[in-house]
Amino acid sequence: MTDTTLLSLTELTERTGLSVRTIRFYRSRGLIPPPIRRGRAGYYDAGHVARLELVQELQQHGFTLGAIEKYVAQLPEDASPDEIALARTMVAPWEEDVPVEMTKEQLDARSGRELSNEDIATLHALGLVRRRRSSYLVNGSQLSSGLRLLELGFPREVALASAAVYQEHGEQMAKELWDVINDQLAPLYDDAEPAHLREIMLRLRPLSIGGLVSAYESALTRGARTFRRRG
Repeated sequence: MTDTTLLSLTELTERTGLSVRTIRFYRSRGLIPPPIRRGRAGYYDAGHVARLELVQELQQHGFTLGAIEKYVAQLPEDASPDEIALARTMVAPWEEDVPVEMTKEQLDARSGRELSNEDIATLHALGLVRRRRSSYLVNGSQLSSGLRLLELGFPREVALASAAVYQEHGEQMAKELWDVINDQLAPLYDDAEPAHLREIMLRLRPLSIGGLVSAYESALTRGARTFRRRG
């Protein structure tokens, strides 16, 4: 987007579907930079649009405002729209398992019983259920595993502790992987169309998650063997 295609605030709201109030709120939290000044008027470019689309993507995946702020803060201030689009590719779901929106009654029916607040909190800690206003976003393909854990008496405290481990090491892994891609992969395709690199990322994702799962299972197996030897 060049200077001839700068957007006014009204045009930005039409482009992104966000309200003026929301855009100003995001600006106050540092999620987008200040508008570009042309005299007394402020305008927005492709970088502003890309950052707002990234924020919307993160929200759709259940990121809290604080988590979104941390993620956006890792982007270089001069990140191009294409670089921001690549960041969106990185946070897109690794599997095509779109969360299903359910009411509490629908969730209870799917579970076969009325879930308590403690049950909901445990499922949330397991990453299977997220509150969305008066309804829930539910990971349908893995819900049955979570419900079985509830039947087995799986404690909420362990779910929360596990979630903390995933969060801490997941953020570190994401940062290191981003550094590898940004420093070693992206420069190889500087002269290619942006869509070319994004397709590479899409093809790489299932292979990356497969490698992560394999490493995780190997580590668990080693840990189990150590535990048995100590016993």
